[in-house]
Amino acid sequence: MRATGSTGSSRVAPISQRSQVEPFFVMEVLKAAAQRQRTHGDVIMLCAGQPSTPAPAPARARAIEALDAEVLGYTEATGILPLRQAIARYHHELSGIEVDPDDVIVFPGSSGAFTALFLAAFDPGDAVAMTRPGYPAYRNTLRALGCQVLELDCGPQTRYQPTVQMLEALPQPPAGLIVASPANPTGTIIDAAELAAIARWCEERGTLLISDEIYHGLSYGRPTASAWETSRESVVVGSVSKYFSMTGWRIGWTLTPPALRRPLEVLTGNLNICAPAISQHAALGAFTAAAHVELDGHRRRYAQTRDLLIDRLPEVGLRSYAPPDGAFYAWCDVGHLTDDSVTWCRDLLADTGVALTPGVDFDTVDGHHMVRLSFAGSTEEVAEALDRMASSPLLRSRD
Repeated sequence: MRATGSTGSSRVAPISQRSQVEPFFVMEVLKAAAQRQRTHGDVIMLCAGQPSTPAPAPARARAIEALDAEVLGYTEATGILPLRQAIARYHHELSGIEVDPDDVIVFPGSSGAFTALFLAAFDPGDAVAMTRPGYPAYRNTLRALGCQVLELDCGPQTRYQPTVQMLEALPQPPAGLIVASPANPTGTIIDAAELAAIARWCEERGTLLISDEIYHGLSYGRPTASAWETSRESVVVGSVSKYFSMTGWRIGWTLTPPALRRPLEVLTGNLNICAPAISQHAALGAFTAAAHVELDGHRRRYAQTRDLLIDRLPEVGLRSYAPPDGAFYAWCDVGHLTDDSVTWCRDLLADTGVALTPGVDFDTVDGHHMVRLSFAGSTEEVAEALDRMASSPLLRSRD
C-alpha cells in the first residue's frame, strides 16, 4: 500500500513505503542543541560522532592547490587513480595486507558506499545480520531497500561484538553480515581471532561479510584487525571521516572482491557520478606523513579524554558502560535513572546544556535505558560537561 501526503492542494504527492524508516534521533538532538545554543550560548556537544578538529593541514593545502590547478570536473566513477593508490598503500601500512588500486572504489562518504553495496549485493527480501546495538543507518537503509534485518543481540559478555556461535544459532546463513570494529555506539573492538573465524564462516556459507573499518586508527591499546587479513571475499569499508578528521568532505571507499567491482562501479556512476573532485584531491594530503603526525596528536588527545571519562563516569553516576576500546564513544547504561532515554537526554540538555544521544538510535530493544556519549571534543569541554552533569538532579538514582 502506497502512503500519500497532501500539501493542501488537490494534488496528492505519492510517498513510498520504503521511505517510512525510523529517523536518526541524533539529528533531533542536534536540532535541539542548536536552539539551546541560540538562547543560552552554553551547549557542550557530546552527541555528534565526529571530530571537533578540521581536516589536517596537508589536506587543506591540497584542496587549495586543486582549486588553482585542476578543472575539478567529473572523475572516474571509481575515483582518481592517485587516491586509490594512496588508499591501497594505507591499508598495507595499517594492516599488512596487499591491496591493488583496482580493489579500491571511492564513494561520496562511507554512507554512499553502504547504499551502493547493499544495492549491488542484496535483493528485496534478503536477510542481512547486524549487531544490536549498532549503527542505525545500516538498519534503516537495508529496510528502505526491502531487505530483512536480523539483529544479533550483543551484550557485555561478548564486548558487544558478534560471534560465530550467534551466527550458528540463526535458522540459516544470512545473505550478509555487517561487523563494525571499532564499533558505533560502543567503541568496542572485536578480537582478531573472532573476526577471522567469522570471515571464514561467512566465506564458507556464501554470506557476504561487510567489515566497517572507518574507525581504524582510533584505538587505545587494543589492536584492530581487518577482514581482508582472512577473506578477500569480504568487503572492507573505509572513510576519511573519523581518524582523518574529514567528515564533511564526504570521501569513503571499499576494498572490493572482483565479483562486486563492476556492479559497484555501475551503481555509483548512476547514483553519484563520482565522489566530490575537490575532496578526492584533498584526501591525497590526508595520506601523507605530515598529516599522520597531526592526526596522531588528535588520537593522543582522545586517549587522554577517554582516561578522564573512565575515572569520572562513576563519580557522575554512570557506573555501567561498554569498554571504549576505540573510536570516541562511551555507551552508558542509565537504567537506574530513567526508562526513557529520549526524554532524559532532552531534559539533561535543558538542565545543563550538555547534549548526549539517546540509545534508541542504536538499540531497538534496550536503547530506552542507554545513551551514547562522544568524547571527540576537547578534554576541557568534556571535563566541563562532566562537572555540569555531576551537579544535575537527573544524575541521581531513582532507587
